[in-house]
Amino acid sequence: PPIRACLFDMDGLLIDTEDLYTKVTNTILAEFGRPNLPWSIKARLQGRPGPAATQIFYEWAQLPIPISEYLLRSSALQQTTFPTCAPLPGAVSLLRSLVSAGIEVALATSSHSKNFALKTAHLEDVLFNYFPGDQVVRGDDPRMKPGRGKPAPDIYLLALETINSRRRAEGKDEIAPSECLVFEDAVPGVESGRRAGMRVVWVPHRELLKEYKGREEEVLAGLCGEHVEVEEGEEGKMIGRVGDGWGELRESLVGFDFGRYGILVPEGETLN
Repeated sequence: PPIRACLFDMDGLLIDTEDLYTKVTNTILAEFGRPNLPWSIKARLQGRPGPAATQIFYEWAQLPIPISEYLLRSSALQQTTFPTCAPLPGAVSLLRSLVSAGIEVALATSSHSKNFALKTAHLEDVLFNYFPGDQVVRGDDPRMKPGRGKPAPDIYLLALETINSRRRAEGKDEIAPSECLVFEDAVPGVESGRRAGMRVVWVPHRELLKEYKGREEEVLAGLCGEHVEVEEGEEGKMIGRVGDGWGELRESLVGFDFGRYGILVPEGETLN
């Protein structure tokens, strides 16, 4: 079916914060004589809620300080680093085109409210004004069950519900998961979208793509096995198949093919 709603990840997809996370982490690692964070580990951190990502990182890093101290150091560096983030190529024009085409949009980010504010306040009038406030789901949203962040499907299903709850109030028909397109840069995020029964556009960092060379179709199908917290009755639910056409790999958001998804953008609005 034609796409009627687009749901977006944020870090590394709309804004360049993934590289800033790496910069902060490498600064701390260097203080203790540890090597830079390799992409083999970075790939496992992307898209996950903070606590889960920190645990994975800490098992690898073997730093001689407690996690609590690492988090304090990291938070202090993020305070000055995140407000310098910028939109990634094509992000603003893509959102502008989608909204002009009447497509519903929502944001589904693993970032918690404090960091979300650091990253977005200076970009509110440039990028985040396209997302209605009640159609933004953060990692610490109280409606999210503990332990059910990406790669579980919950955050994208909740993002869709924020759209549908408004549509119901307006007397409009609901949008089905199959009518949604998820935009993601992280492998756990792609799996989250596929498990939600949605189509996915994967726009990975070039270094992440190298880590998954030869497994691209597996990623697009959501079959990398990132999701382990499976609830009762969820086994095998909404998992894709290799080559099923429900996943697209793109180098960037620039030049997005709206027609592929049945999205009709008004003339003059498709330059991205």
